[in-house]
Amino acid sequence: QVQLVESGGGLVQAGGSLRLSCAASGRTFSNYGMGWFRQAPGKEREFVTAINWSGGSTFYADSVKGRFTISRDNAKNTVYLQMNSLKPEDTAVYYCAVSKYAYVINYALSEYSYWGQGTQVTVSS
Repeated sequence: QVQLVESGGGLVQAGGSLRLSCAASGRTFSNYGMGWFRQAPGKEREFVTAINWSGGSTFYADSVKGRFTISRDNAKNTVYLQMNSLKPEDTAVYYCAVSKYAYVINYALSEYSYWGQGTQVTVSS
């Protein structure tokens, strides 16, 4: 059974940093793109960042560009999200997901097949 487990969320002051991890089990995803999404209260889930199968290509939402960094370790079947210079508007539940398609990078929620349960990130002002 495929499982994605996020960790690393928490409460941080504005300007601080957090590093999220997403560990996959049940199968290997080394040939698939992975992404991070977030959902704030009362808002729709939105794309944050994605990485292709090798880690050689990444894409970021404008709102996090220059502050967040996605990376992956295929040997550990894990993807990471380093979040720096956090802002109160970054407060949300963060979800990792695996793309439906191998060897490409995807941005739309509908292009992802497996999802984690989410981890809460709260940034205080």
